[in-house]
Amino acid sequence: MHYNTELNNHGLKADPFKACVGPRPIAWISTVSADGVDNLAPFSQFNNLSYNPPMVMVAFQPGGSEEEAFRKDTLNNIEETGCFVYNMVPYALKDQMNITAIPKHDLDEWAAAGLTKADSIQIPAKRVAESPIQFECKYLQTIHFPSSSKKGVIDMVIAKVVEVHIADDVLTPEGKIDFLKIKPLGRMGYWDYTYVNDVFSMAIPGLTAVQMAGMGGDRIKKD
Repeated sequence: MHYNTELNNHGLKADPFKACVGPRPIAWISTVSADGVDNLAPFSQFNNLSYNPPMVMVAFQPGGSEEEAFRKDTLNNIEETGCFVYNMVPYALKDQMNITAIPKHDLDEWAAAGLTKADSIQIPAKRVAESPIQFECKYLQTIHFPSSSKKGVIDMVIAKVVEVHIADDVLTPEGKIDFLKIKPLGRMGYWDYTYVNDVFSMAIPGLTAVQMAGMGGDRIKKD
């Protein structure tokens, strides 16, 4: 089958688009407002943009109905304070993550989910102490895209990662991240999720030692 995205004439009971791109990493984003109120919410329109320098992006769709659309608190906080924290979601914290997705402005997500706040090094936003990996991110810019609905615009935030926190117990003896221990959660389509439960390595044939090291994340010694 195929369909025209302008007409959305797929004829299916549920829109398949988001299910066609997955699993998507989940950014559990913690922010703080200009008034000092901490916020925590998950977003799956997220990924890294570059590793040198390390940068990430996250896109925000307006919340609410077309008649009563509103900007997300997370987006407002990022633009007001210039920072946020990406917290990786392991399978063990899936229920806590889901609680923080409840769209209530007066909800204390941290208390509701029973999570611990940890201080960051360079920014005021708190980190989720229970998360195995966290990025402290400094805001660079917001790119606005027109929405096909009446909700307004799509906002894509770009940020630079300035501090990376990795729990010691998720590192292998070789110094690599143990994905099978973390079991990172991924977003699929509809209300479906998945997690990493298998890993395999596959190098590109014909690469030089320097190319292999760079693409594999190994440190390259400089003369």
